[in-house]
Amino acid sequence: MYSDAEEEERADPLIGFVALAAVGVTCASLYFLFTRMILNKSTNTEPWERLDPSKPQKLVTINQKWRPIEELELMKSMTK
Repeated sequence: MYSDAEEEERADPLIGFVALAAVGVTCASLYFLFTRMILNKSTNTEPWERLDPSKPQKLVTINQKWRPIEELELMKSMTK
């Protein structure tokens, strides 16, 4: 049985590709297992939506006043 496998050299690349795919699947599953996944996006907002818009975020702000854009607020409420 083993002597047939030695003579069949075409199986070597196939075994290599299958082993490489197995290593890739193992690495991907370990990555997704140990990284933080956010499944509930409706209560977990994006980080930039948690900023206070009345507080300037730039180093220097000249003649700038914040006011909400009605269309944007409407779109935000429709997507949530």
